[in-house]
Formats: sequence, structure tokens, C-alpha cells
Amino acid sequence: MMPLHPEAQRIIERTRVEDPAQAAPLDPRTMREMFRGLWRMPDDLPPVGGVADTILGDVPVRVYTPDGDGPFPAFVWFHGGGWTIGSLDENEVACREVCARAGAVVVSVDYRLAPENPYPAAVDDCYAVVEWIAARGAELGADPARIAVGGESAGGNLAAVVALKARDLGGPPIALQVLVSPVVGHCDDGQASYREYADGYFLSKDSMAWFFTLYPRGPEDLTDPYLLPLRATDLSGLPRALVMGAEYDVLRDEGEEYARRLEKASVPVELVRYDGLIHGFFGLLATELGAASDAHRRAAAALRSAFAGER
Repeated sequence: MMPLHPEAQRIIERTRVEDPAQAAPLDPRTMREMFRGLWRMPDDLPPVGGVADTILGDVPVRVYTPDGDGPFPAFVWFHGGGWTIGSLDENEVACREVCARAGAVVVSVDYRLAPENPYPAAVDDCYAVVEWIAARGAELGADPARIAVGGESAGGNLAAVVALKARDLGGPPIALQVLVSPVVGHCDDGQASYREYADGYFLSKDSMAWFFTLYPRGPEDLTDPYLLPLRATDLSGLPRALVMGAEYDVLRDEGEEYARRLEKASVPVELVRYDGLIHGFFGLLATELGAASDAHRRAAAALRSAFAGER
């Protein structure tokens, strides 16, 4: 066990605000405003060839295009926030970094949020965007035959689910799934990281429990692999995966268990644990944690390798 990184400790001290679980009487719109207050858009954004907000089908997205001549491979990204809060803006730095480093069109998806739009609305939106790119990606300068998916936290959940759906439904081939601190199980599954880091490490167990009161339509949804991928009985035939997590994170152990299960199902997996770090290191806290740059580099390298067809 590594000591908590000083940068992570400073973030924890800065963000000791009312926990969403304790503020549950507040409506989700208020919670979203509180969440936005934790993050500021930096003045110096990593340069890319172009950024445009548009709509693919019925789903709003933000498209980041690298410098150079396409078609480029496509990386479809899903933001975090417990399926309930969060927006495209908090992932601006990460999406730009990966776009430039991987030489890929990054499509960041503004999927519908719970509880106004409970499960499976977010899944439907995310999968629809992947299908749109597979059919019409050339309109974005993207190669419809080279698609990867990724996300952080609830976005990692959505990326894993999209990969499962594409396999099960004979959908678009996916070259890679980048799962950053993914939600793939439930907070009551008994994972050790939920006991060890339940409170005081940026993302709490109570926060996750609160999200689970808002996203599912009812208890029966918690048995559905398209909500919790660890409920899947068969993980064979899924795209190769890069799974990254933080040591001081309630979600650490379920992400690592999912990586082990993928590997056991003969899916090529790269598993990375960032010692001393907390939840949100890839996107939300990218401007405050130095390790974010390494995580972006790893994601870009995995994307380049997957798009080149390497194993």
C-alpha cells in the first residue's frame, strides 16, 4: 500500500463538501450544479485540429478531430458522474489529450441522465452513437471500420456495456474498450475497496449508493449485465481491454475483478493500478493530478495498437 499522493490529498481537502447521499433531498439538478462547482475549465487547453458540438441521430456529442488528413479511427468516450451528474466539459482536457496523442477522432457523448431518464436511456444513447459512427462515420472524418469505446466511472460502465451489447447483438466491431475506474458491480457486493475507502477519499460508498437509487428502474435491473457487467456469465469474444484504476477508490476491486474475468475468458487485457491516487484521475481531475498525463499516454498507446490490429 502506497501513501496517499500529496496531490490527491490536496484535492480531498479542497472538496470536503456535502456528500450527494447526505444531500439526497436536493433535486438532481441542484446536485449537478454543486458538481460543476468542483471543476474549472483551464485557460490552456491542449491543442487539437478542431472541436465541434453536434448531434448524431438524436444524441448530442462533442467531436474532437486531430490535425492531419483523415479518415481517422474513432474513439467514443462516455463521461462519468454516476449516470446522474457530470457533463462533457469535465472531460475536455482528457478528450483533447487522447485525440492528439492517438491521432483519433474522439466523440464525447452527452447521454441522457437519470433519474429523469433512468436505465437503459444512457446505454441506448451510447450504443446509438457507436452504431451511427459505424454507418456514417465518414461524415466526421472517421473510419467506420476502426471504432473503440471508453469512459471513466459510470462512463467506464457504459463503455463495457456497449462492448457487451455489440457482441451480443452482432453490432459494430469494437477494437478496444478503455475502462477507467469502471462501475461494473454494486456497492453491496462486498469488495474490500468499498470497506477500506468507504469515506474520505473523494468518491464515497454512500455516493455510489445514492446513484444506485436513481439510475435503475427497480431492483430487478441490478441483475442485468447491461447495467452491471459483472453479472454477465460469459465474457468471451469481447474486445481487448485497457483497465485503469486508482488505489484509493471504492471502485478499484470491481474493476480489477472484471479485468481478471476478461482475461480468464481469453480477452487480451492490460490492467493498470495507479498507486496513491483517487477516483477521477483520468478526466475530472486531470488538471490537478500529474499521473493523468501517463494515463492519457497509456490510453493513446493502447488505441494506436488496437487500431493497427496488434495483439
